[in-house]
Amino acid sequence: MAGLVPVHSVDDIFSLYRGTPVELLLRYHNLQAPLDNYSHAEMLIGMCMDNRKSLRLPDNFAYILRTGGGNMRQLEFKISYAVAVGGVKWIVLIGHDQCGMVNLAAKKDQFVQGLIDRAGWKKEQAEEHFIRYAPVFEIGQEIDFTVSEAERLRLIYPKIPVAPLFYGIADKLLYLINE
Repeated sequence: MAGLVPVHSVDDIFSLYRGTPVELLLRYHNLQAPLDNYSHAEMLIGMCMDNRKSLRLPDNFAYILRTGGGNMRQLEFKISYAVAVGGVKWIVLIGHDQCGMVNLAAKKDQFVQGLIDRAGWKKEQAEEHFIRYAPVFEIGQEIDFTVSEAERLRLIYPKIPVAPLFYGIADKLLYLINE
């Protein structure tokens, strides 16, 4: 399993991220650097849709795709658009602890009942929906998934650096992932 590296100063940032938008992201969010002005984004951030996470960023700094578990599967066209048309030069994937997309099988009954109660679905329809999609969106262990998703995107976009980071729910800080 990959390890987490806290970022409490500029010296903590990995050398491969120095002078890049990844360094700026860490400076803005963790180190409370003053927010600069941007006219366009050079970074795409893929992160979980979890409502407990919020990034401190300047306007126009990054495109942000939020999806369960930070899972970018089935979003490749949107990523490609950001690269080809939007001019993205870096991709950052941000996983986090306590992610709801971990161990989905244990949440099946709650998922099905929630769709019945809140969405008006029939039980069979809700169960089929879960059975069909849970395997696609299950992420396993959060850090390992973030690293494997970064590796997958590196194969698809070989000229675009992909940086895996991690968000701590308790302290609301970003961590580097030592791959």
